[in-house]
Amino acid sequence: MTYRQKKFLGINTSDTEIFDLLKAWAAISLAFSILLVKGSSPYSMLLTFLLAGFTVGIGFIAHELGHKVIAHKFHCWAEFRANNQMLLFAILTSLLGFLFAAPGAVVILGNVSKTANGKISAAGPLMNFILAIIFLFGLAIPIKFVASVSFYGFMINTWLGLFNLIPIGNFDGRKILHWNKVVYGIMAFIGISFLLFQQLLFYISSA
Repeated sequence: MTYRQKKFLGINTSDTEIFDLLKAWAAISLAFSILLVKGSSPYSMLLTFLLAGFTVGIGFIAHELGHKVIAHKFHCWAEFRANNQMLLFAILTSLLGFLFAAPGAVVILGNVSKTANGKISAAGPLMNFILAIIFLFGLAIPIKFVASVSFYGFMINTWLGLFNLIPIGNFDGRKILHWNKVVYGIMAFIGISFLLFQQLLFYISSA
């Protein structure tokens, strides 16, 4: 099946891909907001949904575009496709107090070597860790709203990057580990370090 291609910000895409990205973005934002403020007022839920939509949205889109852009560098066709069943599963798990998010994947067609596959896979979590660092700098701004957004951005991008490094199934982590164990170890170290620092921030804020 072919899809009519268009350019958006210099990147080849299609209406199908844009629709799937927006659908997955909305579902994951809803799942995160349910998990973060379960049982709170509708007003709190709405505010958290908007906050999650911004922070998750940036992290999710950057992650998928990371895969897509590097795949294009290797002269492959690449577009994101949402997984409707997994989007529903993410929302259901958030209602149970945890979150398992596998909203879909960038479908890649072309001659992909082990090295190319590893680099394409590494681009997604790497984008999340870069965004986590950017959001971390926002914590230094002495404005409560900016600090709150920055903390959520740091937390969510840390989680997205580390979650995708799980070395099983079709996760990025398995492909990175198969390509280069040193690269995988460095990325896992970064993700775990960010996670521990996040817990330290939680402890300091609640002390």
